[in-house]
Amino acid sequence: MVSDTFRYDHCGWNGNHWIHTPDLDRFAAEAVAFDHHYLSSFPTIPARTDWFSGRFSFPSHGWRPLDPQVPVLAGLLGRTGYLRQLIIDNPHMMKGTNHFDRGFDGACWLRGQEGDTYLTRHNHLRPVMPSGKTRQKPRPQGYSLVDIHRATNFDWAWEEDRFAARTLRTASRWLEENYKAEQFFLWVDCFDVHEPWDPPEYWVERYDPSYAGAPMLHPNYGPADVYTEAELANLRAHYAGEVSMISRWFGRLLHKLEDIGLDERTAVVFTSDHGMFLGEHNRTGKSNIWPGDERRWPLYEEVAHTPLFIRVPGLRPRRVSALVQPPDLMPTLLELAGTGTPTAVHGRSLLPVLRGEVATHRAVAISGAHRGAGPEVAVRDGRFSYYPDGETGTPELYDTANDPGETRNLAPLEQGEVRRLEDAWRSWTAEHGAQAAAGPGGVDW
Repeated sequence: MVSDTFRYDHCGWNGNHWIHTPDLDRFAAEAVAFDHHYLSSFPTIPARTDWFSGRFSFPSHGWRPLDPQVPVLAGLLGRTGYLRQLIIDNPHMMKGTNHFDRGFDGACWLRGQEGDTYLTRHNHLRPVMPSGKTRQKPRPQGYSLVDIHRATNFDWAWEEDRFAARTLRTASRWLEENYKAEQFFLWVDCFDVHEPWDPPEYWVERYDPSYAGAPMLHPNYGPADVYTEAELANLRAHYAGEVSMISRWFGRLLHKLEDIGLDERTAVVFTSDHGMFLGEHNRTGKSNIWPGDERRWPLYEEVAHTPLFIRVPGLRPRRVSALVQPPDLMPTLLELAGTGTPTAVHGRSLLPVLRGEVATHRAVAISGAHRGAGPEVAVRDGRFSYYPDGETGTPELYDTANDPGETRNLAPLEQGEVRRLEDAWRSWTAEHGAQAAAGPGGVDW
């Protein structure tokens, strides 16, 4: 189960006492919860490339279709007789020739998320948010993505009409219709909690009961100070409402698994590709596309730190501190299925951690976004986070154990730590076949 854009810190089980996620918390209490799970390749499509291929994609390319020559998770599971189903409402995985349905026996795409205009409804197009408060591009038909989304789905009346409900209801139905299969692999990919954030208003009012302005349904992918304090609070409330709705409907999927008697012999994973800025570092969105804002957007904690809960029957639930990343998921699932892992895979199975045989997994977690001339990179070791190019092109180092908001740059004072993490970064690039060279602000490509 993937919930797109789900921040690590927006889950009750991970210490957020403001957010309401009882069904997800209940599941996490039965699972192994990873406290240091960090994105690998950013954003949406590169992240899924890493999941499906078990490889870090960002060193060599950015957003592109899944390579049809690369062995993928679903295809490998098919060799041992698994029935494989993909259920998604994420338009980017299926548009054009992205090939993310490769290897599955069935693929179900629920249409209409974000800017997926499968049926134009021009007569219903009207501004939903003030233009200066939302994302400026793309502007299909001259309207913002949130306008297009609302027009496409204008006839929603109930919570059950929302994508989170529809996608997870479809997954529940699939379980009913396929539970007699001896082995199955179901990948459910919810675009929620990705924006537009449009849960029923009663979810939003739980977090912002007195707001009376225009609804803040979509971040601007730019500076947070374009919003008033009340608007920013409402933006956060809409995000939180989506999180709560995902928790509720994920819980119903888990109940279905129990009803059909498969919960005691089925492994279940909940995770996300990346997070989202909700005002931190004067940012709203996950990357900078705001006209006139020249800042770099490093992969700070709010974007890079994501939840990972893995429940395997017979394994003791607990929290673990091992550093892990998305390419590790493929070999983990293949080992659970008794299937061999290709030698070219970068990830390593998490089963030794899940079983409690080892306490560590990776020495560092490397995250990157391949943009323009090369990737933007973040290096983490479980305590320090290091950004070679930072916000202004100079290195940034944070002690996240004592400064989780990454507000005090220690790079000028802790040159030893900077050198240590740069060395770890160089070793990682050598191991993964990348070419790194010293340059302004640390390492570039």
